[in-house]
Amino acid sequence: MKGIVCDAIGELRFTDELPEPALTEGHVIVSIRRIGICGTDYHAFKGNQPFFHYPRILGHELSGVVDQIGDNSEGLAPGDPVAIIPYLHCGRCVACRRGKTNCCTNMQVLGVHVDGGMRERISVPVSHLLKADRLTFDEAAMVEPLAIGAHAVRRAEVAASDTVLVIGSGPIGLAVMAFAKHAGAYVIAMDINEERLAFCKTWAKADQTINTMEVDAKDRLSEWTNGEFPVAVFDATGNAGSMMKAFELVAHGGKLIFVGLVKGDISFSDPEFHKRELTLMGSRNATVSDFEHVMEVLGSRDLDISPFITHRSSFDQMVDSFGSWLNPESKVMKAIVEL
Repeated sequence: MKGIVCDAIGELRFTDELPEPALTEGHVIVSIRRIGICGTDYHAFKGNQPFFHYPRILGHELSGVVDQIGDNSEGLAPGDPVAIIPYLHCGRCVACRRGKTNCCTNMQVLGVHVDGGMRERISVPVSHLLKADRLTFDEAAMVEPLAIGAHAVRRAEVAASDTVLVIGSGPIGLAVMAFAKHAGAYVIAMDINEERLAFCKTWAKADQTINTMEVDAKDRLSEWTNGEFPVAVFDATGNAGSMMKAFELVAHGGKLIFVGLVKGDISFSDPEFHKRELTLMGSRNATVSDFEHVMEVLGSRDLDISPFITHRSSFDQMVDSFGSWLNPESKVMKAIVEL
């Protein structure tokens, strides 16, 4: 079976000698059709991904077709198109018992903690498949990154007429913007890249943008909100400096949601934090309900992901293409691999 293995930092290897997955009780063999390339994959390749060990088969933004399946309660059959939920939770820990499967204490994420879907076929628990007959394979593969944004918006309880700020216009930041807009919020996008900010307006329908290379963000936000600041601020940068600065940009009584992950520590002013009675939240992964919400939005054609996917490659050429996607000059928004 063909597959791509990240053997070590900076080393991807194409092989046609991977073992075939065996069909076991409660699992499904899925033939992979699309693989989205995520920041996690880039970080793993460059050695910047926490909780990561080599060698590893990458890939967790996945769509495919049911190849082999036994009796199941999900109504799935061979030939069904599916989106894959890559978060393998235990179902027993304190988080799982409270319905927070996205932050299971024993979490195993495909392509991170265990081998992922950068191969022709993969075995997945039937509980982690969602029938995607209303979606294209491209759309089904994009459900996972979009669900991360949808989860953050739901976790923050964003409501219609709320003013929110999203810092960072990568794929996850854009997903946050899109689903905040879907919730009826007034969305301000912040970044240092003017081209990305323009995309925030055209694709995610952001109402305003701030380029922090040109203006002082705090002054501009104060001006636009009559000194009140956004009630929810999402930081999707994964940059410690940005995350610490974000504390100054939240309204009194507001929420700061860290969607991006930084490999290190973050500090903030405790008096300022208490004065504003801020709520600091981490937002990790997504739940089944977030996946279902995203699939409903995509299935109703309320969100067009075609401009979101800027680069694509065949599976056989992916190793050669991957290096160019790491180059900022390639202007990759989202790359996808076709099988």
